[in-house]
Amino acid sequence: MPERTVRIASTSGLHARPAAIFSQAASEQPAAVTIEKPGGKAVPASSILMLLTIGADHGDEVTLRADGDGAEDSLTALADLLEKNLDEDL
Repeated sequence: MPERTVRIASTSGLHARPAAIFSQAASEQPAAVTIEKPGGKAVPASSILMLLTIGADHGDEVTLRADGDGAEDSLTALADLLEKNLDEDL
């Protein structure tokens, strides 16, 4: 299962607006993607409620894992999104 570790760029972390943008993008991916903080539990990236439970703040590293067709492309798209300040960039 491919994975990618990225740092959260959004100033508010993965909360409210950034979480909504990210979960929507994850739900549009062909592969199933999970996200987790080091030492934490992996949650579905497409679930805004589960995203909020991981408590990812600005500068935190998270690991994305994808399974299924298009896994690498899904990881690239979502990693690129997390590396943007979603509070301002979109």
